[in-house]
Amino acid sequence: MEQFVKPIEKEVSWDKNLELVSKTDQFGTIKYCNDNFVNISGFEEHELVGKPHNIIRHPDMPKVIFKILWDNLKQKKDFHAIVKNMAKSGRYYWVITQFEILTNDSGDITGYIGRRKAISDNVSRQFEKLYAKLKRIEDEVGLEHAEEYVYGFLDDQKKTYQEFLDDILADDLLIKKFENHNKQNLNGQLDETTKTRKSFLKSLFGG
Repeated sequence: MEQFVKPIEKEVSWDKNLELVSKTDQFGTIKYCNDNFVNISGFEEHELVGKPHNIIRHPDMPKVIFKILWDNLKQKKDFHAIVKNMAKSGRYYWVITQFEILTNDSGDITGYIGRRKAISDNVSRQFEKLYAKLKRIEDEVGLEHAEEYVYGFLDDQKKTYQEFLDDILADDLLIKKFENHNKQNLNGQLDETTKTRKSFLKSLFGG
């Protein structure tokens, strides 16, 4: 996206229970977006349809995340991306995206449906730190080195990207539960959260 609007370090005010949906062709060109997507982006519907999806890309986002995203989608693997988007106003909003990969009778990819939900400040802060490092590496030495850093980081964590993401989301769920219950219930919450890790994304998107 060419940046005609200066980013503003203020979050879009929106109902974080909403789901933002868009449908694209196999190249990422927007074919449809629901009212929630339109309203929160600040664009008119006609300004979105027919445009590349990066029309809402925030300049703070490292390109390497989208490279890894597309590498997975092209292999017909879902990728739960954590993304900082930018509205037409210049304000930002953080989301997690789940993809449905559309194919024809021959099995060729014809498009994607992306469903997005809000994430908490606890989650966005953790990804913001990682993304800032990746953006700096990209700007200084290039995309290839940023990608190497991502996989080196995951190797050091001894986790796949999905496991890394699941753990952050589950820990965030634990924090929320802990804030709303007495410390006496912590052990039970830990057990419950551990069980929740594998199914968290499905429950988030209503699957």
